[in-house]
Amino acid sequence: MQNPFLLFAKGVAMGAADVVPGVSGGTVAFISGIYDELLRSIASIPEAALQLLRGRVVKAWQMANATFLLVLLSGILTSVFSLARLITWLLEHHPIPVWSFFFGLILVSSHLVAREIGRWNWTRVLSFVLGGAFAWWITVASPIQWGHDPLSLFLAGAIAICAMILPGISGSFLLVLMGLYSLVLGAVKSLDIAVLAVFAAGCLVGILSFARLLSWLLARFRDLTLAFLTGLMLGSLNKVWPWKQTLTWRADSHGQQVPVLQENLWPLQFAQQSGQDAQLLAAILLAVAGVVLVLGLEWLAGRKQRAAGAGE
Repeated sequence: MQNPFLLFAKGVAMGAADVVPGVSGGTVAFISGIYDELLRSIASIPEAALQLLRGRVVKAWQMANATFLLVLLSGILTSVFSLARLITWLLEHHPIPVWSFFFGLILVSSHLVAREIGRWNWTRVLSFVLGGAFAWWITVASPIQWGHDPLSLFLAGAIAICAMILPGISGSFLLVLMGLYSLVLGAVKSLDIAVLAVFAAGCLVGILSFARLLSWLLARFRDLTLAFLTGLMLGSLNKVWPWKQTLTWRADSHGQQVPVLQENLWPLQFAQQSGQDAQLLAAILLAVAGVVLVLGLEWLAGRKQRAAGAGE
């Protein structure tokens, strides 16, 4: 297994991304080079559980790559429970710089995913277009209001976790569309065990089934799947565009007004219509910082691989 401290840090980054509606932890997993291993490890958990029931503890642990998963999950949970308040505050008080950073991060990440595609042809292009169209539709869909009963929470967890491991589709944003984002984030902040337990159970069922499917697709139809994921990431940029005008609002569980439907504006339009500073320079700098961060991570990963190859 790679350096546990570095792996923990990647988990922290994934958790931070998952808290933001519109940014996927799967994107962070992909650009940090652990995406394939993460899917394989999750997909092997059911078989490892069978080995565990037969008393083969060591084999079950190795089969599930449990050390990798536990270190990564520790980073994710640490981030979610410690950064939820900070990220909520940043999105509320400094939305343009935050969204700009994630815009740059996702934009360059989509380039890195596309670069993994061995050969482009019409089927890859079609898959790319379908991925982009699906992500765009998700970002402009009108929210619905799910119930807060245990079954609804369980299903929401199963759906949201599938999105969280897909680069470009945000599980947090799907919770917004289902009208459950405030409820789940509030449960995280207040440690509402009853809500979190039901939601986590749904997440467990969803991720075990979906990871196996996605891992199978990447193993047998890698180029087609990567083209679709590239489209997902580019299509999701519509959600993280920094300058927006809110068309409709709704009251959350605390009675506060939160945006429901929004439309994107050019910076000049935003400044004229809102009367606020478009913060264009800060937005550009933060977007560039997102690009540099991703390229820096890729360079470091490549350098380590070359060093390991030279050592052999």
